[in-house]
Amino acid sequence: MSRRSVLLLAAGIALAAALSLVLPIGSLLETRRADPGLAWMLIRELRLPRTLLALGYGAVLGLTGAALQATFANPLASPDITGSSSGAALGAVAGAYWLGISGPLALAACGALGALVALAVLIALAGRRSETATLLLAGVAIALAASAGTSLLLALAPSPFAFYDSFEWLMGSFVDRSMPQALAALVPASIASILLVRRAQALDMMALGDDVLASIGYRPRRLAVEVVTLSAIAVGACVSVCGAIAFVGLIAPFLARAMVRGHPGRALVPAAAIGAILLTSADLLVRLAPAGRSIPVGVITTAIGTPLFIWIVIRMRRTVTS
Repeated sequence: MSRRSVLLLAAGIALAAALSLVLPIGSLLETRRADPGLAWMLIRELRLPRTLLALGYGAVLGLTGAALQATFANPLASPDITGSSSGAALGAVAGAYWLGISGPLALAACGALGALVALAVLIALAGRRSETATLLLAGVAIALAASAGTSLLLALAPSPFAFYDSFEWLMGSFVDRSMPQALAALVPASIASILLVRRAQALDMMALGDDVLASIGYRPRRLAVEVVTLSAIAVGACVSVCGAIAFVGLIAPFLARAMVRGHPGRALVPAAAIGAILLTSADLLVRLAPAGRSIPVGVITTAIGTPLFIWIVIRMRRTVTS
């Protein structure tokens, strides 16, 4: 990746973070005129956790999307399409509303377990080197089943207000998140992400085939299990706090691979940066909603990602038939 691309991505992250902290600026300026201390508290207690979560969650989706696509050798193997995001939401909802778990770290563990189970089922159904159609069918089936399970658990939960949280769990939201919640999501996600980045070279070699990978000292099956487990931890921790958000894990790796000329391992870090920019930008668009109206951030990412998903499928179909 060129130095110019690195600078552009760094500038994009810095700009997205700055805008996320100050927008909408009108209410912030009014609060500052009335009480500067309250304005600072607004930034520290509400906007800073929201910004960190948008940047961190976006980076996790981009990174894990690139890692899963390299592992499954398929450009459609993003966290949402493989069912890991939906599985994480199911695990977090089960822990929060049925097991009475309230600690952020414990909920993160429930989300990671749900994501890991979903990915394990995907591998059992479709296999690691499955065809695109098989992967899509298995992933969609798992995602639909997990989403239905999440809705059912919310509808039948002892709390009468649980079902009103369904949009946040199924489509994602950063509203009213606290700093302890941000840390509970981002600390385990960051550790898992760092370990994934350390496997970038191996993921590059994986594109050459399992035999080549084994010949240079790597264990293909063990590497695949490590990538799946680390991705589940990272995605599950974020979903447990913010809910499931679709298509960022598909869009970011797609753009990143174009920047690194198709190398799957080298695409990990650029995909993380692009994911952070995309999700923070989507959260900024959500803030344009009328006062008193809450739009899940996943609505924005789905509206952007669906046309790209269809285009990728059409292009892959043309490649197969040509």
